[in-house]
Amino acid sequence: MEKRIINPWKWQDERHYVQAVEVKAVQSTLYCAGQAAVHEDGTSSAADMPTQLQLAIKNLEQVIRQAGYETKNIVRLTVYTTSHEEFMPCFNQFGDWIEKNGIKSAATFLEVKTLFETLKVELEATVVK
Repeated sequence: MEKRIINPWKWQDERHYVQAVEVKAVQSTLYCAGQAAVHEDGTSSAADMPTQLQLAIKNLEQVIRQAGYETKNIVRLTVYTTSHEEFMPCFNQFGDWIEKNGIKSAATFLEVKTLFETLKVELEATVVK
């Protein structure tokens, strides 16, 4: 698999995403459903945004690993949040995870009216190998 990052500018670097990712010679592609702060027993978290973000990241990593892929090969990431104001103080936590895993993905951040039950953040990813 070959990945090529397309960044006509530099400003997106501070926001932990790239403008485009071209992928060639892909062996396979994994399309992950949105992963949120849902506990192993299926209950939705009612915790604060930082705690929910950490659990959503953990759940996304588990799905990716179980499928035999690597987090560093996320090429598309969509973040849904019910509150931009609550998410932005967590942006460094999110960015640290992106950097730690060497993720270079095209990304979209969206504020939505609601997520399922008490959920505040959901991560949807496309991963290649």
